[in-house]
Amino acid sequence: MKFSIALCTYNGSRYLPAQLDSIAAQTLLPNELVICDDCSTDETRDVITSFAARAPFAVRLYVNEVNLGSTKNFEQAISLCTGDIIMLSDQDDVWLPAKLERIHTIFSTAPKVGMVFTDAELVDENLSPWGAYLWQYTCMAWEQRLFHKGKAFDVLLRRNVVTGATMAFRALFRELVLPIPPNHFLIHDGWIALMIAAVADIVALPEPLIKYRQHPQQQMGVVRRRNLHEADAARKNSWAKRESYYQSEIKKLDDIRARLLTDNDNPNCVQVYSITPARIAYLEELAAHYRVRGGILKHRRQRVPVVLRELQTGRYSRFSKGLASAVKDILR
Repeated sequence: MKFSIALCTYNGSRYLPAQLDSIAAQTLLPNELVICDDCSTDETRDVITSFAARAPFAVRLYVNEVNLGSTKNFEQAISLCTGDIIMLSDQDDVWLPAKLERIHTIFSTAPKVGMVFTDAELVDENLSPWGAYLWQYTCMAWEQRLFHKGKAFDVLLRRNVVTGATMAFRALFRELVLPIPPNHFLIHDGWIALMIAAVADIVALPEPLIKYRQHPQQQMGVVRRRNLHEADAARKNSWAKRESYYQSEIKKLDDIRARLLTDNDNPNCVQVYSITPARIAYLEELAAHYRVRGGILKHRRQRVPVVLRELQTGRYSRFSKGLASAVKDILR
């Protein structure tokens, strides 16, 4: 089993050496490190070139002609990997020595597992511990229990709890997850996790296997992720913003459904994983429910019959909080 690491860089020379050294110090080394630099203007490429000259594995550097942004840059890095397992890496973290070996053990002993993600220790810009861990902010205990019950897809449809820097997945899912569609609120890690969860098992490994560095120049840290979740909840609960929330969710569901249906026509798909009609029907029913909830009229008397009809379908119970959500929609 060959491992590829997809690492994206942009003006990361301050923290990148520690990350590269931690990859070189793994108890099980990767087969290759693929780095896509997004037009850095600092010494990032010099750091990579120096590391590549002494690395005990292949290091391939690609320099973008134009700035792609993090999601498209990761999409590119993933497409260039040649290993059986693809691990994502940020430029500013530090991996614990056993990370690759622990993840290798899971994939080699559990053939139905399509993706693994782990917890992480939160540290400041100087790697001093916060005394806290990533999952305290991103993956609640009840969500972890659902993952263990094989219901990762249900969790990830509600919100993304997977951080890309802790993620590893089988390369055979690359055609399923790429390209990453724009125009909704999922970044690369959320989309990848959701698509793989639709067709395979996901393991949430509670071990903190990286030091997840928090610093002012960070694009997506704990605070940013938490703010995104809070903003998403606020959009759902605000009458003025709920329509845009549900429109965004419907777009996401339509993108998932379209990708699954397209990939189901791929002859390689049948040999690797199955896309069930029940999964497609689930997405269609959820989208229908969101269309009702997002389009409920502002005048209460006109709202009542719409909510009552939706209650009769059973979708309030399946996808929301049952009668409580129906009453909330009427009285809001």
